[in-house]
Amino acid sequence: MRNKRVRAAPGGAGGPHSAVRSRAPCRTRASGGLNSSRAGVSDAGNLTVRAGHTHNTRVPVPRISKEDLKQRLDSGAPPVLVDARLKYPYEHSTVRLPGAIRYTTEGAAASLPRDREIVVYDSDPNELASSGVVAILIRQGFRAVALQGGISEWLAANLPHETKEAPRQAPPEPGALKG
Repeated sequence: MRNKRVRAAPGGAGGPHSAVRSRAPCRTRASGGLNSSRAGVSDAGNLTVRAGHTHNTRVPVPRISKEDLKQRLDSGAPPVLVDARLKYPYEHSTVRLPGAIRYTTEGAAASLPRDREIVVYDSDPNELASSGVVAILIRQGFRAVALQGGISEWLAANLPHETKEAPRQAPPEPGALKG
């Protein structure tokens, strides 16, 4: 994009740079996906996630251990479990945490209860996807935490899970397998 020249005010008021106004958009760091440069671990053991392009603050993301989650699931008021795995790991897995709700960006928060704690998990041991979802939910007023280690550590500890259907491969068209 080209710069647009604007005439300076009479007498040169406005300083040496007032004669050029840039029409180029402001360049900022991309904020499309959550990557390791956007998340860090604080001293308290919480993840801190930088907000997306619409926010300019960091949100501390509380985490819960698999042992604490197991105790809460066995209690009288269990938390709501939210599966925030990315599309490919979710679709190609046959397991999920008991009663977990699938989180997608299209209006998922609208169906979540505001009176219960929400535990978000993903398949990444560093909780990158789930910490981003937790930050969004916290900004919307939910009580949300990320599961430390994700579903992989949960399964490695032989904790309860349920099965779900994996995608089925479409059968080949007749005659497609003949060489």
